[in-house]
Amino acid sequence: MSDQPSNPAEKDPADWSTGDEAMTGPQASYLRTLCQEAGEEFDETLSKAAASQRIDELQKRTGRGIDH
Repeated sequence: MSDQPSNPAEKDPADWSTGDEAMTGPQASYLRTLCQEAGEEFDETLSKAAASQRIDELQKRTGRGIDH
């Protein structure tokens, strides 16, 4: 078994060609919500890749976006 994602379309955010660009509007909106729920500060300067990683981290902490 390999360490590759189960969905080949899923790429590590660090490997995104546009990962250094500013996060998207939907990312910012969702991340702001997650930050509020987790009691964390929202960093509006995150890149797309950093925002994606932060979203994953906060989803685990808040239980959002996790299949039960």
